[in-house]
Amino acid sequence: MKRLWRSRKVGILVVLTAFALVAAACGSGNQPAETTTTSTTQATTTTEPPTTTTTTEPKFEKPYGGEAIVADDQEPPTLNPFVPGGDNFIVSIIGQGYFAGVQEVDGYTLELVPELVTELPTVSNGGVTINDDGTMTVTYQIREEAVWEDGTPITGHDFQFTLETILDPDLPIDKTNYEDIVAYEATDKTFTYTLKAPTVLYELLFGVILPKHAVEGSDFVADWNEKMWPSAGPFKFDEWKKGEFVRLVRNDNYWKTDPETGQQLPYLDAVTFKFIPETESIINAFKAREVDIIQPPPATETIEQLQALEPEGARVEVLSGPVWEHLNFQFGPGRLERNENSCNDNLNMRKAVAHTIDKQLIVDEILAGQVEPLDSYVDAFSPTLSQQAWAQYDHNVDKAKEFYAKAVEETGKECSVVFSTTSNNDARVKLSELFVGMFGAVGIPYENQLEDSQIFFGETLDNGKWDLGEWAWVGSPGLSGLVGIHDVFDPESPPPDGSNYYRWGTEDSSVQDENTARFAEIRDAMNETVDDAELVALINEAE
Repeated sequence: MKRLWRSRKVGILVVLTAFALVAAACGSGNQPAETTTTSTTQATTTTEPPTTTTTTEPKFEKPYGGEAIVADDQEPPTLNPFVPGGDNFIVSIIGQGYFAGVQEVDGYTLELVPELVTELPTVSNGGVTINDDGTMTVTYQIREEAVWEDGTPITGHDFQFTLETILDPDLPIDKTNYEDIVAYEATDKTFTYTLKAPTVLYELLFGVILPKHAVEGSDFVADWNEKMWPSAGPFKFDEWKKGEFVRLVRNDNYWKTDPETGQQLPYLDAVTFKFIPETESIINAFKAREVDIIQPPPATETIEQLQALEPEGARVEVLSGPVWEHLNFQFGPGRLERNENSCNDNLNMRKAVAHTIDKQLIVDEILAGQVEPLDSYVDAFSPTLSQQAWAQYDHNVDKAKEFYAKAVEETGKECSVVFSTTSNNDARVKLSELFVGMFGAVGIPYENQLEDSQIFFGETLDNGKWDLGEWAWVGSPGLSGLVGIHDVFDPESPPPDGSNYYRWGTEDSSVQDENTARFAEIRDAMNETVDDAELVALINEAE
């Protein structure tokens, strides 16, 4: 399993300034937690730390105590990040409190930094070795101080157990890249594994480690959906009251300390994730100070409402981030259950839809013109590498009409569009309303069929029972993150074991040609090199 998360929304993160001072103390010991960036467009509070000069001992101590209440419009389908539904973004948001792995993300630089290991292995520091037989060996040195919430040391045997759990053929876990491990060895404080070929994607492996002593012998799917294994993070699982909240409490055995004061982390007693399905209700709860942190969709009205709270202590900024919302086609047979006149397998139909969409209007109407439309998925990871591949599909009603006429002629069908996304996300509802006018202007028969996020991100998405869909991906940092995002288009990786929810080029896909075959080859080649220049060339071709 990689740190690639499926997001139900592009969010706005807002906290009251008074709380932000407390929340900042809740960050990991590696960096201050002043600014959180979670989405393509978001509002974020930034609290300036007090400037203090200390010339005498003892050092200033930060206060302990308090509870943070976080409101979100989605409830997780599971707490287990490995099983189906575990790639939903809310699972990772909650899991930041108790998951631990090889690396975490620096809140300032968005770069990978060590978490359970003493340093991230590289070729230069000797942690990664390219062997004469063409394989690659990676070694982790595990921190001596790292323990589970019950005080049990975290060992290489936990890493080995995690790997063997992922590779269990009877478990519905994404085995991408882990299946390329050909040998491994564990000791108390080291774990070494060998991949069949060099790949930069080793950086994305072992993002979450399992406690062998607690999980071994259990039913991994049934036993860990509604409760969590022992924590290695700052908080531990306390309670999940379905339909209402998940509550985490302080992990008294957490092994990290504040580098400024030497105090044990975390400072807060608890964090509660409160589930409020409607955006307006979330904002009202925030205004009433019933919740401390909110992540509503970034609709224009929402941004304006939040900015109006600045005189009361909220600080709001609209930023760019690594989450990208996208419109996408379903190519599997399930789309016909949603729309019997779906023509997604026809290239001219796809071109007609692409030229129908007015991306700038969407940004202006929904995101208050605060960001630029993406012209490539690469932009969300590394804008300097982007070739703006989608720029060729400009908003052009005449072109859209021309391509649609060709599609109807070639298929002999009416070729209609049924759009599905989440109904409890105001930004997506507004998007669906804008689409009515766009498709109407072209003359393409169009219908909205929106669903509650629990349904859309459950049976609908996983089983491919949609025609035209929309959601967001949350990728991982660095070149490895950009390489990893190509797995969601991999013809060899349909769900439940993979993330190609579009079923583009898969065995049951209506589109299988030289392009899908070549993409699969490119994806495999990306996963078999650590040469940056070669990776960039492959990324450019894939784009």
